[in-house]
Amino acid sequence: MFWRKASHQCNQETESAEKDAKIRELRAAIGALTGRSLKFCSDACIRLYLESRNCDVEQAKKMLEETLKWRSTFKPEEIRWDEVAHEGETGKISIANFHDRQGRTVFIMRPGKQNTSSGEGNIRHLVYMMETAIINLAEGQEQLSWLVDVSGWSLSKSVSIKTARDLAYILQNHYPQRIALIVFYNPPRIFEAFWKVVKCFADPRTFQRIKFVYPNNKDSMEVMKSFFDSENLPKEFGGKVTWKYDHEEFSKLMTQEDVKTAKFWGFDDMHTTAAMVVKT
Repeated sequence: MFWRKASHQCNQETESAEKDAKIRELRAAIGALTGRSLKFCSDACIRLYLESRNCDVEQAKKMLEETLKWRSTFKPEEIRWDEVAHEGETGKISIANFHDRQGRTVFIMRPGKQNTSSGEGNIRHLVYMMETAIINLAEGQEQLSWLVDVSGWSLSKSVSIKTARDLAYILQNHYPQRIALIVFYNPPRIFEAFWKVVKCFADPRTFQRIKFVYPNNKDSMEVMKSFFDSENLPKEFGGKVTWKYDHEEFSKLMTQEDVKTAKFWGFDDMHTTAAMVVKT
């Protein structure tokens, strides 16, 4: 018993040392970084890029450099809630007040409440939510879980195929390994047809993280229970909690998060301060 335990610990230590060596190797390959790029490239972040490319340093370097280039032009850390709040009025994306069984932050998504046709607006909204969630991840956590209520979804309320493709590209290439689980809850048949088209743009490895859950299927709901505690889940996901999205309250929370974001990235955010004054 002792030998097996000691052997397991030794293997873990060896694996950890190898990962640390890969991180140092990738840092050296990228070269000196400054400002926001340096802040972004934490050891935890670099590890995700390596994992996404099976620890191939050259491939991870290419991927990370493309992300740094994208961030320098898109500037996701500068997006503020008042710029995207109109996209969130219906509660199509929100951050839950509970975690999954692994302690991960949970996004609640309701694509059936799609309220705009702006591809850019939808992208900036999701990017804003991702950035906000990542900054607030608990220590030791680097991933999120998505709970997607697909009931009420229709083609007329969906984002365009182009926007779906662009979102998939950004998530896979600029937020690698950030989404540990995606649950599509109660999907109508027409959504399954839409998904067959969208998944053509997704990394095949992403499929392993996707679960389709049907409330009338006992085995399917057991899968749901393995990831979430029903005591925390809203009723629309088969849980016991009555919960309704309150845009005003969520906006207050996001405005406060904007201040934390500005502090995290190390710049004086007069834009956020002005927005808070107006709202108070």
